[in-house]
Amino acid sequence: MSIYQHFRKHEHPFVDQVLSWKEQVERTYSHYLTDFLDPREQQIVSSLIGSKNETMKYSFFGGGNTERGRALIVPFYEEISEELFNIILLEGRFDPKFNKVKHRDILGAFMSLGIERRKLGDIFVADDYFQLIAAKELSTYIMMNLTQINNVGIRLKEKNLLKLMEKTDEWITSGQTVSSLRLDVIVKEIYRMSRKDAVQYIKGNKVKVNFTDVDDPSMQVIVNDLISVRGYGRSKIITIDGKTRKDKIKITTAKLKA
Repeated sequence: MSIYQHFRKHEHPFVDQVLSWKEQVERTYSHYLTDFLDPREQQIVSSLIGSKNETMKYSFFGGGNTERGRALIVPFYEEISEELFNIILLEGRFDPKFNKVKHRDILGAFMSLGIERRKLGDIFVADDYFQLIAAKELSTYIMMNLTQINNVGIRLKEKNLLKLMEKTDEWITSGQTVSSLRLDVIVKEIYRMSRKDAVQYIKGNKVKVNFTDVDDPSMQVIVNDLISVRGYGRSKIITIDGKTRKDKIKITTAKLKA
């Protein structure tokens, strides 16, 4: 039985990467620290290493109550501490009277510096300031070069991780009955649109599943999949709750409140 059959085809390269991390830890008897991983990537790491592994263990940390986190894989006898994750909290302030800085503006500013998304953790935005988690090895470069976002001058300062902004995300759960777990069917149901529109959004590269662009309407959705539809927000599959007498599938979903 191939290990790859448990994962979607586009996830196979990441599976190979995780297997190489495992092999490196086993061969060198030293720990391995990854870049920031999204929730689905963290699930893959967990499933490939396992909680009952007798040679190594792992942990995730992204600064606190965060979505993205770095994985630390160590030999079973090593202790894991937060300092080993090598992350930093940076904070920048701006005057909202002149311009409103949004999440996408901050991310875009980083990308323009040549910093890859995987080097950044979560980004939090308030009325007049923002915070972000980043790989500590890039902190000096970031603080010297990121001085403006969306034409707004900013100055970054390092903050203690205990000062991390609390998440205020509110998810609204609901139960649905669907004919199948195809992506177009799920998008149609959650976002209250026609099946035709759902297919157009998916084929138009306006839908992501677990942070990855998907253009196949027939893709099968599973529990814990995070779905993002451009202009409509995020949602996720919480549970699959069996079938009705008419062989329909009962599911519980959650949608992020705007």
